[in-house]
Amino acid sequence: MKKGINIWSFAEGTSIEDSITLAKKAGFDGIELSLNASGELGLDASDKDIRQIKSYLEEAELEIAGLATGLYWDYAMTSEKADNRNKAIDICKKQLEVAAALGVDAILVIPGAVGVDFIPGSEVVAYDTAYERAQEAIASLVPYAKSAGVSIAIENVWNKFLLSPLELKNFIDSFQSEYVGSYFDVGNVVHSGYPEQWVRILGHRIKKVHFKDYRREAGGLHGFVDLLAGDVDYPAVMQALRDIGYDNYVSAEMIPPYKHYSEQIIFNTSAAMDAILGRSSK
Repeated sequence: MKKGINIWSFAEGTSIEDSITLAKKAGFDGIELSLNASGELGLDASDKDIRQIKSYLEEAELEIAGLATGLYWDYAMTSEKADNRNKAIDICKKQLEVAAALGVDAILVIPGAVGVDFIPGSEVVAYDTAYERAQEAIASLVPYAKSAGVSIAIENVWNKFLLSPLELKNFIDSFQSEYVGSYFDVGNVVHSGYPEQWVRILGHRIKKVHFKDYRREAGGLHGFVDLLAGDVDYPAVMQALRDIGYDNYVSAEMIPPYKHYSEQIIFNTSAAMDAILGRSSK
């Protein structure tokens, strides 16, 4: 398995070039970038912009570990508003296009939500309606994913949707496509389940993995802690990943970064991942 770090782990305002440089210095194999509304890698990103980012990676001898986006929290495939749903689909198409240009094999996709507690005023959608809309949206995107050669990987997040590994497995299988899979987030299931069980049930469907840790007794968003400081049984998770033959990127998503000496979280996370992966510290 390869060791990656998500760009959201860096202090706000850190450029892509500086993030790449720091990730390399900390001993990561790759960096997971994010498609944003605007900026260096925005929805209006040109071929020139993509080439520039690729040059940063090549100069640092760092790989691209994945392509995420936070835009699905603003635009949901399950929204009650058709314009919102259509925007989410357009975002996914752009994400697939950018991923193909960067050489990414899978993108992180949030297929919508029934409700989102941590976003004030977030709309609540009937579960069965959300399921149907998400299924319809992803089905419409499968041909684009196949054409791009990039998989749509569904992330398990706190969206009150696809709440069990069995449900997520069945949702993925309903598309009967190798271009739809799971972007499995280890830390996101700890409040209600056991990530090693999710890994074994999802099996070959897992395209990418996020590493986080979570302390159950803290609860809520405050439960997310540094790797190895929470309740994730990482030895069991690693064994499960090995058992299913997973050998792609495991990328740490450390949100939020430290308030002070923010670069230190990158080095601490790298060292923790070396321990988890059984590597000698660099």
